[in-house]
Amino acid sequence: MVDKRLKRQKLKENLFNKRRLIILNEDTFEETFSLKLTLMNVFVVASLGAIIITFVTTFIIAFTPLREFIPGYSSSKLKRDATELALKSDSLTRALKKNEAYIKSIQKVLTGELEFAKFNKDSILSAADEVPSKMDLSASKEELELRKQVTQEEKKQLPASQKEKSQKSKN
Repeated sequence: MVDKRLKRQKLKENLFNKRRLIILNEDTFEETFSLKLTLMNVFVVASLGAIIITFVTTFIIAFTPLREFIPGYSSSKLKRDATELALKSDSLTRALKKNEAYIKSIQKVLTGELEFAKFNKDSILSAADEVPSKMDLSASKEELELRKQVTQEEKKQLPASQKEKSQKSKN
């Protein structure tokens, strides 16, 4: 205990003892620069310097175009262009489907499969707009049986105390 106290006192003295940093001209031994320092001052200045450098670097990377050189970041112009191209390709796909439906209908009229009187451009284009079919999402008999089996197996695996709790919560 005494040793620890002595070590703490020595460390405290070393941290706060003043030392002098002197820079001399080697040829004339003239003092060029002199500074009084403590180890604590050096530690505080070094820590603050590291923190400031970290903040400045983060700021430069986050708010300048320099971030584009970091892997994983893309430019905002590239993102905007990709979005515009996705929208254009979607609209072109829809236009292509409408044109294909129209051409198929014209081919039917030309081959005689469809009478000209029944040929209407609006009905053809509306037929090209595909409406997704409604699917039957109800459970099948096999799925219901599987669910029953799983719940029975889960009940078998529960310890007796948990079974009692689950039965009480149902009541």
